[in-house]
Amino acid sequence: MVRVIAMDGPSGSGKSTVAKIVAEKLGWFYLNTGAMYRAVGLFLADRNIPCDENAVTGNILKQADVDFDPDGHIVLNGNDISDRILTPEAARHASDYSKLPAVRKLMTALQRKIGLSRPSVVEGRDIGTVVFPDADHKFFIVASPKERARRRFLQLKEKDPGTAITIEEILKQQNERDSQDQKRALAPLKQAEDAILVDTTEKTIDEVVEEILARL
Repeated sequence: MVRVIAMDGPSGSGKSTVAKIVAEKLGWFYLNTGAMYRAVGLFLADRNIPCDENAVTGNILKQADVDFDPDGHIVLNGNDISDRILTPEAARHASDYSKLPAVRKLMTALQRKIGLSRPSVVEGRDIGTVVFPDADHKFFIVASPKERARRRFLQLKEKDPGTAITIEEILKQQNERDSQDQKRALAPLKQAEDAILVDTTEKTIDEVVEEILARL
């Protein structure tokens, strides 16, 4: 049986960075499912497809070829969109469209296929509860809302020093998405009963990585 480590949590909690480093140290594949949802969200939004279960069908979603290149960059229909998925717009589209059953069905199946192809560290919002409920290890990564917004702001400024967005705007968008993710009927963001809670607010990345590795 292929081994899987599940890491869930909200955006800005540090789960992506931590999951990637843990995967590197173990020599496992790193699967960023949040990037996959953002890619599909951008695909649908770029085509002005309404966020409605009657509009977003399986036939439309089949046109979205989501994959990862050898360097781990998210690729949509042959184009590297690693930078685009970091924008607040991409996060909003991901939260909106991920509520739709057709999107969830496609993404869950694809994530299972990729994750079970080799030992993987899989991170997202419903990995330990829905995608891989029988994962070997489960972690729920959190941080304070203000710290998460600060991290996202610094990330965006690094990509685009001229960006006009403020931490306050990021915090507002973040709180809205958290509410949507936690309240949606289909695969809401929540801690699995058997997941270990890890708060990264006052910890360095190295400290969090060591804490997780020590629990494996």
